[in-house]
Amino acid sequence: MRTSGTIIIRGIVQGVGFRPFVYAKAREFGITGTVKNLGSEVEIHASGDCFEEFLEAVSRGTPLSQIDSVDVRNLRGGQAEGFTILESNSGSLSGFIPTDVAICDDCIADIFTQGGRYEGYWATSCVNCGPRYSIINTIPYDRERTSMAEFPACPACESEYTDPSCRRHHAQTIACAACGPGLALLRADGTPVAGDPIREAAALLDAGSIVAIRGIGGFHVACTGEAAGILKRRLGRTEQPLAVMATAEEVERIAVISDEERAFLHSRERPIVVLEKRDPASHPTISSLHTIGCMLPYTGLHHLLFANLAHPLLVMTSANLPGYPMITDLDTALERLPGQVDYILTHDRRIVNRCDDSVVRDGYIIRLSRGLAPKREAIDLGKGCILGVGPELNANISIYKGGFCITSPHVGNVRNPQTLAYLQETAERLGGLTGARYDRVVHDLHPQFLSTRYAREVAEAVGAELLAVQHHRAHIAATTREECVGIAIDGVGYGDDATIWGGEVFAGEVPHLDRVAHLEVVPMPGGDLATRFPERMLYGILPTSGVRDLLASRGWSDIELAVLVRQVERGLNVAATSSTGRVLDAAAALLGICRERTYDGEPAMKLESSAHAGKPSAWDLEFLREGRCEVLSTRALLSEAYRRSVAGERVEDLATSIQHNLARGVAAMAVRAAEERGIPRVALSGGVAYNKAIRETIRDSVLAAGLEFVMNKDYPLGDGCISFGQVVYGGSVEE
Repeated sequence: MRTSGTIIIRGIVQGVGFRPFVYAKAREFGITGTVKNLGSEVEIHASGDCFEEFLEAVSRGTPLSQIDSVDVRNLRGGQAEGFTILESNSGSLSGFIPTDVAICDDCIADIFTQGGRYEGYWATSCVNCGPRYSIINTIPYDRERTSMAEFPACPACESEYTDPSCRRHHAQTIACAACGPGLALLRADGTPVAGDPIREAAALLDAGSIVAIRGIGGFHVACTGEAAGILKRRLGRTEQPLAVMATAEEVERIAVISDEERAFLHSRERPIVVLEKRDPASHPTISSLHTIGCMLPYTGLHHLLFANLAHPLLVMTSANLPGYPMITDLDTALERLPGQVDYILTHDRRIVNRCDDSVVRDGYIIRLSRGLAPKREAIDLGKGCILGVGPELNANISIYKGGFCITSPHVGNVRNPQTLAYLQETAERLGGLTGARYDRVVHDLHPQFLSTRYAREVAEAVGAELLAVQHHRAHIAATTREECVGIAIDGVGYGDDATIWGGEVFAGEVPHLDRVAHLEVVPMPGGDLATRFPERMLYGILPTSGVRDLLASRGWSDIELAVLVRQVERGLNVAATSSTGRVLDAAAALLGICRERTYDGEPAMKLESSAHAGKPSAWDLEFLREGRCEVLSTRALLSEAYRRSVAGERVEDLATSIQHNLARGVAAMAVRAAEERGIPRVALSGGVAYNKAIRETIRDSVLAAGLEFVMNKDYPLGDGCISFGQVVYGGSVEE
């Protein structure tokens, strides 16, 4: 039986209250010695008769920690007196700083305890909750290396910080109204509003004002449900559904919630959870879909705000243009938000690393961000260090080093210099925090993406190998490294043949994934213009006199139609695509559900919402051969939909039948590919897989064939998984 030893605990052990936890356990078991933070390791020198019991206790970790390994070595030197927390060293960088998490129940109770030290204080936190990633400059994680360094602790906070019996023992974010960050309420022109900022902001919101609120990772724009229409007009997003923050009781009242969804809502990550409305027609100005994104209050500020509000629900949307980085500082807010908001509720704690809200639907991640990222995944990709810079839309970055992959929070659409700068800033920040020295830089196959250009610059600067990975192969690599038939269904991705892919079936094992089937390649008249105006896509797939007459009846002029017809006939400014998203866009246009896309994914989302009320029927499907690939004819599919539409079938039934038969066709090709090659599993990824009806039709077909069905619940199904897939692919290619 050992009575002493040096214990090395590796993993996420910073910012999680690990040292005070070890200290408390040492006191409990009569252990003498020291504990020291070494970056991604905690080193404990321990002696005592209950050493084994102490070892077992500390090996379990704290609620926020993630333990990778526990090693015990012989203790060198004499036995210490008492137990001491030593000053941190940078040490290993194999672990990582934990994510920002929601305020805990104990701190909420402190905020609402009358006469308590934290009564009414918005930034109350402890070792078990609050900001982490958003405030850190460098590691190891100590107050002096965070934006809390600007707020020296008062004697009362210092007393709790050094008290082993207090849950704020060594809590780096400890603060109170006497010493911590403060709040201010301003008019949109920057002039202050008198009175208590939270109470006044709540009254203004209740009265219909629109208020920008500075949170953990950036600014939100908030209003009541009654003011949602005004907010949408000001933002220029009249059709886009917005998320809401509400009390738990209100969310239960307005939405249908499964046990899994309820667990996500109440989790310490507090993501936005996309839920089905109890009444699909309710809250039409917030969301015209059958779904609504809901989140619960996750900071002390939110809880105090709701305690003062008469309304149980607030629209809460990020204060930035779609695809652009969140606004994090007051100067930028004052510059950009007048005209959109009436007031600004802000604080003076600097946001070092911006972080948008995470979004989850049916247990699948849509946006990997606050609470869920930076994400750390244990994976063996060899000894090299790899950077994946992601795609163009919904981008993030991933870094592999020493058996772990770190994926950043959501960055945005890297089509503009601002978001590209944010991508670079994120890569440099995470690269510094992990001590990365890249051997390989992986990027999307598309030669003109700004992220591709950035990858070239990084590789040239550090002398790393540059590797291009096709978009949809990265989707499959992010889902599984086992042999599979991989289905990737999404909007667009640059293909091997320089056409636009998006309805792909692969077979093999990363990095050897052969394209074995796909959707029919069809023209996109006007290229990207066809994504904005899906009626163009409809005519590209069905260039018939009937469709021309349909467009004419909807107001297309003779000149516009003549240009469209000439484009398709002559192939002028026409891209070729096998995209699933574009087929769904065309279907939405055919049924009159969406004629112009005003936000990303709008036609397909509105088609899904209409289909929710329909009853599907199975149609005959047409399959073709193109070289070695099987092809599902989407022309035949939409021709059947057109015929039935003319015959007077309900729009809702047609919408659900189009989805159902498209999914049946894709699944049939995947199952045949798996059976022909003796592959036991089918993997599914891509943004279209968020569509529940399509996803479940594919799943049911695969399982009915006796095959294993694989999806990824740890990373987004959409493009937020691409950088991780790039890294996995890059680590699988032989040097």
